[in-house]
Amino acid sequence: MSSPTTSPLNPPLPFDMRATARRAIADVQLKQFVGGFTVSKDLGRRSAMAEAFGDRADAVRTLAGAIKQHTLDHLDWYLEQFVERAEGVGAKVHFAVDGKRANEICLEIAKRNGCRLCVKSKSMVTEETGLVPELEVAGIETVETDLGEFIIQLDHDAPSHIVAPMIHKDRTAVGRAFARELGVPYTDEPAKLAEIARSHLREKYRKADLGISGANFLVAETGSVVLCTNEGNGRFCTSGPRVHVVMAGIEKVSPRMEHLSVMLKVLARSATAQAMTVYTNIVTGPRRGDEVQGPEEVHIILVDGGRTRVLEAETRELLRCIRCGACLNACPVYRAVGGHSYGAVYSGPIGAAITPLLKGLENYPDLPKASSLCGACFEACPVKIDIPRQLIRLRERMVRGRVTGFWARAGYRVWAAVLGRRWSYEVAARLNRVLMRGMGEGGWIVKGPGPVKGWTSQRDMRVPGGESFREWWEERAAEQQNSRAADRTEANSRGAAWPGGRA
Repeated sequence: MSSPTTSPLNPPLPFDMRATARRAIADVQLKQFVGGFTVSKDLGRRSAMAEAFGDRADAVRTLAGAIKQHTLDHLDWYLEQFVERAEGVGAKVHFAVDGKRANEICLEIAKRNGCRLCVKSKSMVTEETGLVPELEVAGIETVETDLGEFIIQLDHDAPSHIVAPMIHKDRTAVGRAFARELGVPYTDEPAKLAEIARSHLREKYRKADLGISGANFLVAETGSVVLCTNEGNGRFCTSGPRVHVVMAGIEKVSPRMEHLSVMLKVLARSATAQAMTVYTNIVTGPRRGDEVQGPEEVHIILVDGGRTRVLEAETRELLRCIRCGACLNACPVYRAVGGHSYGAVYSGPIGAAITPLLKGLENYPDLPKASSLCGACFEACPVKIDIPRQLIRLRERMVRGRVTGFWARAGYRVWAAVLGRRWSYEVAARLNRVLMRGMGEGGWIVKGPGPVKGWTSQRDMRVPGGESFREWWEERAAEQQNSRAADRTEANSRGAAWPGGRA
């Protein structure tokens, strides 16, 4: 079960999101799957947060954000404490400046221990680093054990959502993959598909000598690794094999256990609308002498991968992200185009903001513009990351750094000049109405030219009315003034008292 070297998350650079988005929008089934899932989960999140916290939900989000922000503001101190405590209980901590070095460290550990079969739980950081293909090139069979990731691996595909990696597939696709790769009779019954996966994976768990996981949180106070799963595969991966390797971003640190309790409450409700994930594992070092289960060695690889660049003051809040996927579920753009359209591991609003910082604005120039700036992501975020503000800052960086092309910059300058003066704004508005009426048929523009073409390729545009809002407002104000003047005249003619004296 090898993974391909190229995937939707490993595109040629610079990445052209417009092309992938056009293909996604034309895929009706994809939009149905993604739209149905995200709407359901977004409604579930709202209900779960309201049921748990009532009118204190916003205050809980503020607290969670403050915990993460405090940790990031003092990240060097908490990282040192985490390393000291983790190594104090027998784990070995490694630092990796980038994905390449992180994979090298993991391979060195595996080779030194003679590992041949790896069972792996879900990890976004290993998706960042491209770990699985490198393990397999080194002769180490590697099996993704999260059910969604397992199916993705069988299909040589890539995850399309942070929490639910295979929302772009249905059960018939799963049945075909199992029949093709596992040699079982085709079925699309969910219970049978789950049993097939269980039987296949249980055998891998029994034989595996290497377990790899990510980390939802790292507790500095105790040196613990926290894993949140709903399938139990995380426990199998971390307790069965004799070597356990954790790969986590440096921003995953949380100060103390009391802070962890807050983060767990908002994570589960924001990600899957649960009060708590089914399995919440806290791993603190390798097994002790009197324990019969657990790994003999625990290695924790802390990955920078561009995160120290994001730590600068104006972008630091982006590292608060706890990978719950709530912003994806709330985002109208993600619902329309799906995760693969973003061309990177992190999709949706958080991906649009953080991928250009991690991989270069010049490589992902479309992502900061892949947002309506409606603010739904900010309202959904359990740690209150102001993603719209960050996207605006990225657009500003693109202009300053001339990532935005000359004609686009020139066009926006002209637009700003027009909007900055009342007379030019009114002239442009009148001209726009005249032009758009000429394009319309039956009150609608079905196929517009130039920049309008992108809009009308997916929806019709209403032809503007006969008068502008400003004209309507001024006419209404004039009518009201005339009406008041007439009332005064009538009152005076009758000799009636007018409030404040006679007119």
